[in-house]
Amino acid sequence: MALLCAGNGPVSGEEMSRSLGKSRAAVWQWIQELRADGYEIDASPRRGYTLIGTPDRLYSWEIARHLKTAALGRAIEYRPSVDSTNDLAKSLAKEGALEGLVVVAEEQVAGKGRRGRSWSSPFGEGVWSSTILRPAFSPYDAPKMALVAALATARAIDECTTLEASVKWPNDVLVSGRKVCGILVEMDAEIDQVRYLVVGVGINANVRETAIPKEARESATSLKAELGKPVNRSRLLAALLNHLEPLYLRMQREGFGDILGELRERTHTLGRPVRVIESDGAWDGFARDIARDGALLVETADGDVRSVYAAEVSVCAT
Repeated sequence: MALLCAGNGPVSGEEMSRSLGKSRAAVWQWIQELRADGYEIDASPRRGYTLIGTPDRLYSWEIARHLKTAALGRAIEYRPSVDSTNDLAKSLAKEGALEGLVVVAEEQVAGKGRRGRSWSSPFGEGVWSSTILRPAFSPYDAPKMALVAALATARAIDECTTLEASVKWPNDVLVSGRKVCGILVEMDAEIDQVRYLVVGVGINANVRETAIPKEARESATSLKAELGKPVNRSRLLAALLNHLEPLYLRMQREGFGDILGELRERTHTLGRPVRVIESDGAWDGFARDIARDGALLVETADGDVRSVYAAEVSVCAT
């Protein structure tokens, strides 16, 4: 976009007309559309057009400014509001959407978390996105993508802020020990083939404390609350995709074990006493490691090591 490239300087209507191959009238109409989208643009007969301010919106072109990917995010389905970005992404995937399409929304009115929980997604305050993948690996490997996405998100937070992010097995990202991101991976597959994966990532970027449900305020936070200032949501989403793509490709090419070293270093859960809540009851143990199949290895009080695949795991206070 010529106005963005010019920074705070003016760009003449004639220059934009020539570079775009459009009439001056078409340029004026384009300026009006940008203003309707929230861009502040000054127009001067002698100086041309000057971009004064940009809206805090997850428009595709704002994300594209920061993208370094080959596929992920190169097609974006933007919505001001949706029930759930995962639900829309699944619908588009069933219709044949290509791998890499990202659904992004300013708000979700029926956002979903793990185990059917709701996910608070206020307008313009978070990064609510879902990415369509069509991997070559088996359905057995698909759940590991939650950990891959968590690692990519933690990297993106480190890159875009001064905060240090960690992974909470199996699908959360923490800052200062509190949750800032949840991940939900959903799959459509045959016995031996994945038709598609939808990797949903919800980041509490600039979410107000009052917008976080009361029952979650002790365990959840936002990047803005931790930093004391807002983050650039478009840059954050682009950074997530920039990190997710190479990790995803490495997993397909070399397997999950190739990223286990970094994941272990990042995982907040490891080396701590934990409580594991399963469908048939709860038990306490000590989180020892993450296995090559993605399971959390937990040592019980009697010294046995159990593989945990699907459970609620919380770190116990010491």
